[in-house]
Amino acid sequence: MKLAETVTFGGSGLDRAAEVRGQPDALSQAIADGQAETILLWRGKPLLEGDARERLARLPMDHVVLQEHGKEPILLGRETDGRLVFVSDISDWVPHEVDEAALGAFFDPTEQQHPLLLETQFFQELRGAMTRLSPRDAELAATARAVLGWHRSHRFCAACGTESQMAMAGWQRSCPACNTQHFPRTDPVVIMLITRGNSVLMGRSPGWPEGMYSLLAGFVEPGETVEAAVRREVFEEAAINVGAVGYLASQPWPFPSSLMIGCYGRAETDAITIDPNEIEDARWFSREEIALSFAGEHPTLTPARKGAIAHFLLSNWLADRLR
Repeated sequence: MKLAETVTFGGSGLDRAAEVRGQPDALSQAIADGQAETILLWRGKPLLEGDARERLARLPMDHVVLQEHGKEPILLGRETDGRLVFVSDISDWVPHEVDEAALGAFFDPTEQQHPLLLETQFFQELRGAMTRLSPRDAELAATARAVLGWHRSHRFCAACGTESQMAMAGWQRSCPACNTQHFPRTDPVVIMLITRGNSVLMGRSPGWPEGMYSLLAGFVEPGETVEAAVRREVFEEAAINVGAVGYLASQPWPFPSSLMIGCYGRAETDAITIDPNEIEDARWFSREEIALSFAGEHPTLTPARKGAIAHFLLSNWLADRLR
């Protein structure tokens, strides 16, 4: 697919500087020389700035907020001018008023402003900001959210249960008891543009906003090819048999740590029988209905969120740009 890497969170060409992750002296020297900066996350929400919250705020490594909430920063990569970019997590900060219900909702519209930061800088949900960010900022934010989430959920050694320690500038955890090394995890997920004639198969999960449908998706199982996963997931969720399967594009999806593998498939049957344990509903939608939903003119159908690979694949299908 010619436009594959224009998907949100992809295509910025970030130099991840993997060769210096194991060189703490070089990292410390870069920080001391002022050749490093950090972005901030609070409970998975990046610190944004600009009139439209359209860019990541970048702070010096000796900023007072880091002294207040000091945790070991994680190296994200290196910019073209040689400056290193880290992420610092200040999730131990507790704002005066926090709407916990909003933080746990499908989409969190709230913003938080730290008193030690500029009044124009706010922590905001990445799902809402992702389409406003530049490709580089989007990749940095997605990487930061995913790797910090992995550290939070993998504090203890899976081999012996001892609390492990961060290593390799945040890209490894090492067990001090049994010496097992642990590395950030990414879960492969297939997401499928399944078509039959002029129609596309879409479904919805319980709890989604009213009228919202998206492409079917599911995790790849051990010992399974991507093509087999596409066919299995579609049959499990909608009882549709799929023939030819091909790859279109991929998207890192840091909610919490998936790689969305966008595929197309040709349906060989059209009668839908949903598995209510998997999805709430599934339907065939015509190309014309999808076009109306994208224009905001469909009476009931709300399209997949802009910035998600489902929206990306559907928009390219509408424009006949898949291959």
